[in-house]
Amino acid sequence: MLRRALFASVCGSLFLITPPARAQDPAKIISEYVKAAGGARALARVQTLSIEGTVAGAGDANSGTYTFDLKLPNRYYSELIIGGKHSIESYNGKSAWREDASGNPATMFSEDSAEMQAAAQIANSRLLNLKKNKFAVAFLGHASVGGKDALHVELTTATGVKHQFFFDPQSHLLLEESASVGGVEEQLSYGDYRAESGLQIPHKIELRRGSDKYAIDVTSATVNGTIGERVFDLPLKMQAKLPDLKSLFKELEDNQKAIDKIREDYAGSRTEEETEYDSDGKVKKRTLSEFSFFYLDGEEVSTLVKKDGQPLSPAEQKKETEKAQKRVEEIQKQQAKKDAREAKAREQGKPEKDEDEIGIEMFLRSCQFVNPRRERFRGEDVLVFDFEANPEYKPRSWEEKLVQKLAGAIWVDEKAHDVARLEANFVGDARIAGGLLANVQKGTGFVFEQAYVNNEVWLPTYVEAHVGARVLLLKGLRVNEVIHYSDYKKFRVETLSKIGSPKSE
Repeated sequence: MLRRALFASVCGSLFLITPPARAQDPAKIISEYVKAAGGARALARVQTLSIEGTVAGAGDANSGTYTFDLKLPNRYYSELIIGGKHSIESYNGKSAWREDASGNPATMFSEDSAEMQAAAQIANSRLLNLKKNKFAVAFLGHASVGGKDALHVELTTATGVKHQFFFDPQSHLLLEESASVGGVEEQLSYGDYRAESGLQIPHKIELRRGSDKYAIDVTSATVNGTIGERVFDLPLKMQAKLPDLKSLFKELEDNQKAIDKIREDYAGSRTEEETEYDSDGKVKKRTLSEFSFFYLDGEEVSTLVKKDGQPLSPAEQKKETEKAQKRVEEIQKQQAKKDAREAKAREQGKPEKDEDEIGIEMFLRSCQFVNPRRERFRGEDVLVFDFEANPEYKPRSWEEKLVQKLAGAIWVDEKAHDVARLEANFVGDARIAGGLLANVQKGTGFVFEQAYVNNEVWLPTYVEAHVGARVLLLKGLRVNEVIHYSDYKKFRVETLSKIGSPKSE
């Protein structure tokens, strides 16, 4: 009897044990969501989406309104008005910005900016065309959302930003999503879905932003209504009068020529962390390289000193020294040829024509500059303005076509006559040499920062690049690279035919 009772007890317990969750295809989960939300065709037809709602709180002081606007290809605007105070996050396709409860608008940069760009891209994609949008998705298992079972899918953008999505296994609609947006952890829970213009739109939203929580009742949802570009731009009260850009950029260019000479008195250290991803967004390879470098004719001459934290062997050191010496010789030959061309042009009474390289003049021709504003950046007063392609200018070369694919923002220190930060993204695929050399993919972006060193010269401090490209018609690559510059010291090259060691003054 004891054995029979024990056997019955064990068998009964087995029925109470939930079998382990089977791994599911995240792309299929999202595909089922797309069907439930209205279908791929209906979602693909959405050009704009505007949601208005009321925010319920414990008292009148905590009540207000909510506005959320999207516009293709990547415009994003989220606004809460609580007790007469605004809280705004926005991305206008060129730069990200926010306005806090104190009413101070400011341009975002670094990770905050990258997160806002990702939020705008994901929201406007409607989770369609995952591969085309360079989204990697992974199924992380089951989770509980509001007491309901949910399928947890993680989406990673080409820039490495991650968003969490939780789908209802029965209705296939989105129950919740969360991510860091503009440096703040945000969580949105959805309920009370209703049909609006053929789409399923949630009419109950709970927004958690940091430690704050807001209950939102959606009062209207408009699909493909008119939303002007000004909605996504910085407030007019923040904008300044744009100076004469031709004069400003001429000052920057002249100053850069002087800086290139002063830079030759400096040496420094540089670390490069490069991460390569496979087509599913998983890390394929990661390397960390450390260099010492100095400047010659405005260009860096580098020597690798460590690879993945390990010093080079004597043989590798010798090879690196030889490579650097060869680079010095190449730069010297290039400079000699340039000097000869300039001398010949002077003899003939003709101005020396600069090569058509990507520079200030090309940006002036190919781009238009908007939304000028004055802000503080790294403790300095700067002029910030957005840039995008000039639709009235017809590019004459592949370099100009490349520049016209860029949009972003520039931070300029007017007093020091130099660029403190440049942030740019490719808003469309860009082909180099008709795509034979490379096809740079939409979403590829880069960041460049520099600082004033020794109250004497501007030197780079940080570079970040997120590259998606197909090179020489071969398989595409996805690489993220982060470069840090440091340890700048005075340096003299005793003889340019031989690389000397840095000397501190």
